[in-house]
Amino acid sequence: MQTLSLIGQVDANGHLRLDVPTHLPPGDVELVLVINPVASTPARSQAYDFSDLAGRLQWQGDAIAMQRTIRDEW
Repeated sequence: MQTLSLIGQVDANGHLRLDVPTHLPPGDVELVLVINPVASTPARSQAYDFSDLAGRLQWQGDAIAMQRTIRDEW
């Protein structure tokens, strides 16, 4: 069994034509098609700026030493 993911084009008459090299031996095959229209221009979503929601930690001490201490507890 092979799984192929292709992007094809539908002509003005609504026909989709495929020419797919499969490397399969001659004989009957079962085809499963999932047709998902592809948008011509991908819509860009603007990334949300989380900086107003994020705070800053005022750390007193050595962060590396604290990490090692916590890890030693495991």
